[in-house]
Amino acid sequence: MASPYDHQSPHAQHPSGLPRPPGAGAGAAAGGFARGLMKQPSRLASGVRQFASRVSMKVPEGVGGMRPGGGRMTRMQSSAQVGLRGLRFLDKTSGGKEGWKSVERRFDEMNRNGRLPKESFGKCIGMGDSKEFAGELFVALARRRNLEPEDGITKEQLKEFWEEMTDQNFDSRLRIFFDMCDKNGDGMLTEDEVKEVIILSASANKLAKLKGHAATYASLIMEELDPDDRGYIEIWQLETLLRGMVSAQAAPEKMKRTTSSLARTMIPSRYRSPLKRHVSRTVDFVHENWKRIWLVALWLAVNVGLFAYKFEQYERRAAFQVMGHCVCVAKGAAEVLKLNMALILLPVCRNTLTTLRSTALSHVIPFDDNINFHKVIAATIAAATAVHTLAHVTCDFPRLINCPSDKFMATLGPNFGYRQPTYADLLESAPGVTGILMIIIMSFSFTLATHSFRRSVVKLPSPLHHLAGFNAFWYAHHLLVLAYVLLVVHSYFIFLTREWYKKTTWMYLIVPVLFYACERTIRKVRENNYRVSIVKAAIYPGNVLSLHMKKPPGFKYKSGMYLFVKCPDVSPFEWHPFSITSAPGDDYLSVHIRTLGDWTTELRNLFGKACEAQVTSKKATLSRLETTVVADAQTEDTRFPKVLIDGPYGAPAQNYKKYDILLLIGLGIGATPFISILKDLLNNIKSNEEVESIHGSEIGSFKNNGPGRAYFYWVTREQGSFEWFKGVMNDVAESDHNNIIEMHNYLTSVYEEGDARSALIAMVQSLQHAKNGVDIVSGSRIRTHFARPNWRKVFSDLANAHKNSRIGVFYCGSPTLTKQLKDLSKEFSQTTTTRFHFHKENF
Repeated sequence: MASPYDHQSPHAQHPSGLPRPPGAGAGAAAGGFARGLMKQPSRLASGVRQFASRVSMKVPEGVGGMRPGGGRMTRMQSSAQVGLRGLRFLDKTSGGKEGWKSVERRFDEMNRNGRLPKESFGKCIGMGDSKEFAGELFVALARRRNLEPEDGITKEQLKEFWEEMTDQNFDSRLRIFFDMCDKNGDGMLTEDEVKEVIILSASANKLAKLKGHAATYASLIMEELDPDDRGYIEIWQLETLLRGMVSAQAAPEKMKRTTSSLARTMIPSRYRSPLKRHVSRTVDFVHENWKRIWLVALWLAVNVGLFAYKFEQYERRAAFQVMGHCVCVAKGAAEVLKLNMALILLPVCRNTLTTLRSTALSHVIPFDDNINFHKVIAATIAAATAVHTLAHVTCDFPRLINCPSDKFMATLGPNFGYRQPTYADLLESAPGVTGILMIIIMSFSFTLATHSFRRSVVKLPSPLHHLAGFNAFWYAHHLLVLAYVLLVVHSYFIFLTREWYKKTTWMYLIVPVLFYACERTIRKVRENNYRVSIVKAAIYPGNVLSLHMKKPPGFKYKSGMYLFVKCPDVSPFEWHPFSITSAPGDDYLSVHIRTLGDWTTELRNLFGKACEAQVTSKKATLSRLETTVVADAQTEDTRFPKVLIDGPYGAPAQNYKKYDILLLIGLGIGATPFISILKDLLNNIKSNEEVESIHGSEIGSFKNNGPGRAYFYWVTREQGSFEWFKGVMNDVAESDHNNIIEMHNYLTSVYEEGDARSALIAMVQSLQHAKNGVDIVSGSRIRTHFARPNWRKVFSDLANAHKNSRIGVFYCGSPTLTKQLKDLSKEFSQTTTTRFHFHKENF
């Protein structure tokens, strides 16, 4: 939209309606702003000087905004208009006719006597989670029309409000935003008014810590925008700041959009026709999953072979004459059951798997999928048990008891002591009782092992609520020891096989059970040998407990591995897995534990007392601390609870060094396995710099020690989470001079860039980071982004930046993102020259 500036008086009107200082054209305003900042020693001043020179060069020749001929000059569309079309008051999807229909429908439901009250305005326009912000927006829009906010508004007035909020003209929305800040409507923003809006924005974005520093940040804005100490700022100064924030981003964004469009156009020929696309995708799938395919195929073949062998064997036995194919099916399923009851123990022999990961077998066996394979085997056991049981109780038993007595005695008499059983006799026999008990134990254990129960997704009434959670899963799983004993007894007393050497159950179980028994013995030995003492404990916001321990002698591990922790004061039996957050080169061992269940809550409470945390009631124990509480064993007379460790154990991330580039993605506490990797990379960087400073050569260069670049994306919904690893982030920012590690922090509780609710937060963030290099959100030197990452854009940028490279994508967090990241890895591996290898952390 062209906005003319008439050169009629030294007080020409700004398009938004406020008087602009003399000569305040687009370039002059920016230049004057920059000159004011030149007096200040901040780094922001130099940046704005460069920006002002760029803007000034764009102004046509002439004086005071006039063309050489004295005519009117058309105002150029600023980068703020391009980049901040997003000074939005509503979500991107809320505008248009469909958006208004939803608002109109909600008005009809909420109005009182045809008028919408102020307190219902936020919910009506789809801003229900920002009621305070919506209330101030309502007041600003009402004030502009001389309406009394307390009287409410009609549907026609609401539509006017809606049209103004969804107006595509940047100046219009900037005017609304300014009026929101300008409480008294005098056209000038004072420091107190800026402070109030910062507090309002912080509240809307759940930034509790920022609210406490609102006065400081308001002062910072006034310092930068009011260099002449007039005590207020005007709308043109606010616009200049917004334009400066996005000018550096406009060109790269345009280039990235062009590159993305080109990437979509340049589809390889093998994906253009449906047949070629299907064949190519099949080939890619086999190439990516060949380890899983051959292993599962072998496992399936063995299962099918055993079932067929047993089925055919019983077709030739005397029992077939009485029970027919029912007994063949039951015995075939029993053979499958015995095999899988043996195999299910192998994927949880963690010490053995950790050792095998470092051997040549890791090239052909997918050790990262051990837990998934464990689950598949468990499902097969459940299916085989169901088939075996149903075949017996619905077919074999009725045929046995209804068989003519002479035929029964001639064929199966010796197996049953020459006494034809009743249905009750079969159920009350040793095989019947042990079978029923096994079904009960397995059903109970398998149910509590499902995601809904283990992660406490289901909400059961008291006292059944104890059946949900990790504790219930852990104890129920140990009941399966009894199931194995019952299985051996069950097979020993079966009716149709009398010779002991033909009762093969113990043959299947002996080796896996011995392996697993050795694993538990090793854990017991380590429990006695790996005695650790707590060096430091800290409780961070978000109820995260950090433990720093002395590294036991002989405890060697790789970044990405995990260990088990036991605290006898909480439970003498339970071991829980946690990622190691220290690097192999550190002289200590550390873990970060998020309070999620009964065990972790009790552990946090015990250390909370040692850290002098205010834990006095059950309600307080579950409250989220807003400050970090630390206790140091060396400086305080502190007695920490006893902690035992077992490990280390292998995990997918430990093989990160085999990739050219790393993409590490952590959600919330899921960042923990990657912190160790970042520390390890950082230690390599420092050691290489020391070598180079001594020898003046490239000896021990970073690239030879591992990946050439690492990208870390940490997505969290709580501002306090950044406290957990602030030291690591600052260390990376200060020591990584060659930008080997690129860190991206995302806070999802803050509205995305461009939303009016986060606009002032973004302004303060830019000013503070430019002034002293510290991010106001994380408190570290790493800049925090708002909302969620655009993962497609992340993969596209990496594919363009690192052609012909192997990128290891490591993810730890909620399962909700797993499929998207896996699909993107597959898609960009197929359509670009970059190969993305996806790995999900499993415990």
